[in-house]
Amino acid sequence: MKKKRIRWSILLCLSMLAGQYTFAQTSPDIYSGGLKVKLNESGSKYFRLISWAQIQGIYSDNVAPSSSNVSLKLRRARVLMYSQITDRFLILTHFGLNSLSASNMSPTGSSAASQLFFHDVWGQYSLGKNHAIGGGLHYFNGISRLNNQSTLNMLTMDNNRQSWSTLGLTDQFARHLGIFGKGAIGKLQYRVAINDAVTNGLDARDADQLGLTVYGGKRLLGSKSTSFAYSGYFEYQILDKESNFLPFKVGTYLGAKKVFNIGAGFFVHPNGSVSMIDTLGTLKGQNVMLFSGDVFYETPVGDNGAALSLYGTYQLNDYGDDYLYSAYGTGSMLYGHVGYVIPGNIKGGRFQPYVSFAMNSYDAVSDTRNNIGVGVNAYMSGHNSKLTLEFMNATFGTTQTNTLTLQAMIYL
Repeated sequence: MKKKRIRWSILLCLSMLAGQYTFAQTSPDIYSGGLKVKLNESGSKYFRLISWAQIQGIYSDNVAPSSSNVSLKLRRARVLMYSQITDRFLILTHFGLNSLSASNMSPTGSSAASQLFFHDVWGQYSLGKNHAIGGGLHYFNGISRLNNQSTLNMLTMDNNRQSWSTLGLTDQFARHLGIFGKGAIGKLQYRVAINDAVTNGLDARDADQLGLTVYGGKRLLGSKSTSFAYSGYFEYQILDKESNFLPFKVGTYLGAKKVFNIGAGFFVHPNGSVSMIDTLGTLKGQNVMLFSGDVFYETPVGDNGAALSLYGTYQLNDYGDDYLYSAYGTGSMLYGHVGYVIPGNIKGGRFQPYVSFAMNSYDAVSDTRNNIGVGVNAYMSGHNSKLTLEFMNATFGTTQTNTLTLQAMIYL
């Protein structure tokens, strides 16, 4: 009897592996995203697995003297799983690593960069057909579409860095620990959240001099600070309706949808920043307030596989008086990109050249941070298998960096 159970277990495992192989080999036209394992005959109870990797070869003309101009990077390696046994609730788990390179690896894989960590772990409960609430480590962010960007289907090689406007300051890699609500009212989609801000953020400076603003209110003010941050994003969808099932916003549909969305969002963190206001060392909290408006438009062009994709956003950033640290600063940001899918056979591969531009101005300095990107995506199987070549010119004051990157991405 025991041997019989073992044989049945082996057959079940082999069947699942065979099903996974068959599913992964389907064409992009009928590939529905990952391995879906049905837990009942109708498929209403299931779990789904998705895995992807992005590998980059990089040339940069602005590196440390001890470093090489050419490097390799495992930009992302991720596994995502979500499951439902009833449409009333869902659980999602997402783990992986980012930006592993020769400079941060270790001989035994024990460095922080080598370690897998959770990007998302949340549970969600439905409130009728169009609304839901949930909580955990989540990605239902505010501010803009790009602050909710999926890394599976970006039009540009990577997201505009300044659009992940709280990454590492109040969250863990753009994910907050908190509660969220999301849903749709007609053509209006919304997502709102209340989050507990991280204490040990990237900005670890002390507010130990007059005129210096530090994003460390929770750490430096203690009980005098408000630990919670509030965010929301609202989007009116004029043409085709986008899915709101998961929080990850699509970068380009390659003409599969005709989309015209107008969005607006916010992020507010009372006493999130802190500054010293006198020579006695008295600290005062400052409210962090970020607001954005954006537009996303994509449409097929003709019936030969061509498509046009446009995105633009303007964002006002107030991190506190004259705040400036790394990619973040009090001031404004203007960003846009445009891409065009060249006519071609969908199954035979297509090319999508694109350009992007970002301008960041800061109250603390007169210089602007400008990024200009020019690239092309080569789709061999839609987003499931693509190559991206991008040239990026980044200037900030007297510092200029030119980078040429080739990225290969596969997701199943």
